[in-house]
Formats: sequence, structure tokens, C-alpha cells
Amino acid sequence: MNDDIERNLGEQPIAEILSTRELKANDLVAASTEQITHKMVARACKGRRLTPNVKAKVCNALNTATGEAYRIADLFNY
Repeated sequence: MNDDIERNLGEQPIAEILSTRELKANDLVAASTEQITHKMVARACKGRRLTPNVKAKVCNALNTATGEAYRIADLFNY
């Protein structure tokens, strides 16, 4: 296993967006047309490194739940 990769990157901007809009992980899971889990959303908020596919799914779910057009770069700082 490569020890050079930092996996925990601190709280991400998506966490602030969710709290500002008073949304929970359950709201994103319910709004998603793709299969995402509460664990995926929790990891996204905590800053656990995600695959590009999971980041896209979380972004799509947030856009569906809010009616906004967030980009992945708006939600994650890595």
C-alpha cells in the first residue's frame, strides 16, 4: 500500500453547503437517481478521498436535491 497518498483531507465545502441548506445525507440519498449510500455522503463531507465516479454521483444528487448547478470543484477541494 502506498503511504504517500493522504486519504483524509478535512471537512469539504459540500459539508457547509449541506448545513446551510439544512440538508442531511438522507435527503441526497432520496433525491439521487443513481445508487448512492449514506456512507458515501458522510465520507464526502468528512474529506475522505473518493473516486471520481462517487464524486460525480454525490454532485448529481446534490444538484437534484437543491435544484442548483454545482460543479464537483465547488464541492471538493482536492
